[in-house]
Amino acid sequence: MALYGALNEILAGMGLTGRLVARTEADSQPPAIAGLPVIGTHMRPNLERVLAVSPDLVLQTAGRGEAEEAAASLSRLGLPTAVFAMADFPGLYSAIARLGQLTGEPDAAAKLVAGLTARLDAVAAKTGAAERPTVFFEVRSGSLLAAGQGSMVDAVITAAGGKNAVATDKKIVRLADEELLRLAPQVCLTQRGPMNPEARPMAERPEYAALPCVRNGRNFLVDEAVFSRPGPGSVTAVEALAALLAATPVPEARP
Repeated sequence: MALYGALNEILAGMGLTGRLVARTEADSQPPAIAGLPVIGTHMRPNLERVLAVSPDLVLQTAGRGEAEEAAASLSRLGLPTAVFAMADFPGLYSAIARLGQLTGEPDAAAKLVAGLTARLDAVAAKTGAAERPTVFFEVRSGSLLAAGQGSMVDAVITAAGGKNAVATDKKIVRLADEELLRLAPQVCLTQRGPMNPEARPMAERPEYAALPCVRNGRNFLVDEAVFSRPGPGSVTAVEALAALLAATPVPEARP
């Protein structure tokens, strides 16, 4: 049983969806798990519901205190629990290999890693030595949050041929609008999803009219579940961003 959606995606990529016995409220992908019992949320699973489905193994991700405490609580109740840290592609591959060992399916894990690696290599072959545009990733609008360099988003930007405009090593960074204007990113991505449900392109917000990404028409909305959630979907995010970066930029508008 996985308490984090991307772990369901990994198991699906290994052909092991049929082993899942429950899901969280937010996770209904792949479609085969939609009818499974719901045991609460990623960070606050209902312990009684988890015990009721009798999982042989509970999977969780690291990085959030509440999520790790939930895993610890289940472990104290006697349920085998594994926690995974996936903040870059080596971490993702390590998690997949570990899942292969835990499920007794190392060959399926190796095949999944090989497929993901081949896709990233294909992107790298196309981007080559091209100049890397600066990319700003907006995690949440309003009280502005951005993706720093300690995140899978940063790994996605780098693998796609870009350079994170935010140099801070933290996973998520709070910025003032003035700082964003100073960074002057060439490309801006705004995620839409649970963390940013009212997402709007930066071009629709007057306060960002001077940004190069707005002047050049290179500000985009992207799916939070694909870009921010570490997992096999991160490779899909690399492919999508590489395509955006490869598109011919519109010349910067002059005042």
